[in-house]
Amino acid sequence: MLTAILALLLFAVLIFPHELGHFLMARATGVQVNEFAFGMGPAIWQKQRGETLYSIRVFPIGGYCAMEGEDTESDNERSFSNKAAWQKLLVLIAGSAMNVLICVVIVTVIIGISGTATTKITVLDKTQPAWQAGLRPGDKIVAVNSEPISSWTDLSMAIQKNHDDLKISYIRGGNRHTVSVKAVKNDDRYVIGIMPQLDHNPLNAVRNGIKTTGTMTGALFSGLKMLITGKAGADDVSGPVGIVSMVHQSASRGAVFFFLLMAFMSLNLAIINMLPFPALDGGRVIFVLIRAVTGNAITDRMEAAVHAIGLMLLLGLIIVITWNDIVKLL
Repeated sequence: MLTAILALLLFAVLIFPHELGHFLMARATGVQVNEFAFGMGPAIWQKQRGETLYSIRVFPIGGYCAMEGEDTESDNERSFSNKAAWQKLLVLIAGSAMNVLICVVIVTVIIGISGTATTKITVLDKTQPAWQAGLRPGDKIVAVNSEPISSWTDLSMAIQKNHDDLKISYIRGGNRHTVSVKAVKNDDRYVIGIMPQLDHNPLNAVRNGIKTTGTMTGALFSGLKMLITGKAGADDVSGPVGIVSMVHQSASRGAVFFFLLMAFMSLNLAIINMLPFPALDGGRVIFVLIRAVTGNAITDRMEAAVHAIGLMLLLGLIIVITWNDIVKLL
């Protein structure tokens, strides 16, 4: 039951903010929105406010933003199809931008709560090399083998790289000192027996949240490159069933793992949705750019037909991936 609830929460957070991004930008650029819905399926609540019907639907797995003239021709001057190219682009990109923002917010909150490791020592193991070399709580490590250290990650990498001969420089009482330390191996990693002081500064959390999101983006693009070049196959791709399985695994490890999965999946949706494939926002962006150059050479009906074909192909791909997910579970 918990897995089902968390899976619904995950899908809602993935899809609804995406559609909210489209909705907010559509309103900002003057596009008429006929309906904005939370959830899918039959409506359980509806309210007409102005030109927009707001609704809550029975299945809380996302939502949608129905814009006038989005997939059909319309004489309405406020329809999506009659807006300038730059306005269309803003509306199309806004959905993925919202997903990126969700990722940044989640990662920032996690970092802010758990804290960011600094290079200032707070705890030492008296049986390990750092204590024996003379390091003490409150010392701030600033360099290893004359290389500046600005983060705990830098320090960890330096220890792994130069474990046999570490010249650690630190600040104590305003004075700089240097000691020699030889790391010891523990569970396939080299350690010297220190724990960092954690920083809970909100500005640092935001900065690290943005930086971490950038790192995650690079990892996702690397994964896409592997799929395109054949270095990764269909077994490495997960659909809805696979996502539910990941939700179950992350929930068993605690709230932090679940919310990290949520952040990763939100970013993943943003990137996938901007791929230049028909029916995806990225494919629509390509059509906007082409039609801005070619004028009336491509009609709304022609574009809608291409997107319809793309949607069928995507649904077919989802069916194949879902089948693979079920086979892997069984």
